[in-house]
Amino acid sequence: MKRLVSFCGFLSLVLASSAASFAQSKKVRIAAASDVKFALDSIIAVFAAQSSDNVVVTYGSSGKLFEQISNGAPFDIFFSADISYPQKLSANGLTAMPPEQYGTGRLVIWSQIADPVREKMESLLNERVRHVSIANPQHAPYGQRAVECMLYFDIYDKVKTKLVYGENVSQAAQYLYSGAAQAGIIALSLALSPPMQKLKGSYYIIPEESHKPLHQGFVIVRGSDKNVAVREFHLFLKSEKVKEIFKFYGFVVPEND
Repeated sequence: MKRLVSFCGFLSLVLASSAASFAQSKKVRIAAASDVKFALDSIIAVFAAQSSDNVVVTYGSSGKLFEQISNGAPFDIFFSADISYPQKLSANGLTAMPPEQYGTGRLVIWSQIADPVREKMESLLNERVRHVSIANPQHAPYGQRAVECMLYFDIYDKVKTKLVYGENVSQAAQYLYSGAAQAGIIALSLALSPPMQKLKGSYYIIPEESHKPLHQGFVIVRGSDKNVAVREFHLFLKSEKVKEIFKFYGFVVPEND
């Protein structure tokens, strides 16, 4: 009898351990650049409608997320606003696959006070614009490109005293939403998001030749390719539905993918 009880206890532990392992394998942990938030949230919602897998996302600046993953942060997939970060992870042997490009981002000037459609880059010099928000160029690709385009149009020195920096491009957009900044250089994907659309501001798409391209990519972190849920989500990312969502939020999707 004691043996039976002991065996039943052992079996319970095995089953509990298996259940925990199964639950862990059905979870996908994503680190993603903040500019992709609304597109990725939509993608995950569509995926959730056809899968029981649990997808959890942490949004931030690409540079800081890169540092976290490099130092062993427990993420399965990394979506970067600059594909060079996934490429660096791959070069360092920290990925399970080569990086894949999911789109090219675009920069816009957004404002409720000025008229970017008419004034274009000069809208940043509008006297009613006291603060201009951009992502921190120290670790956010959209911030780096914002500085590049202002230098290209020779207005950086005139605007730099107005600049306020968001931790990432999403925070730069939040400054616009709250009124802390009257104009900003943000991602087109955020300008097209529901919260920004409700504000009824206007935006101007900054010419691509004024800055380095924002080729954006993702990669599966080393070891995560053994996770069935990660493989399922990776396969889903190749679907036409996902491409349409990225296009809806202003990303230029590779045609040859």
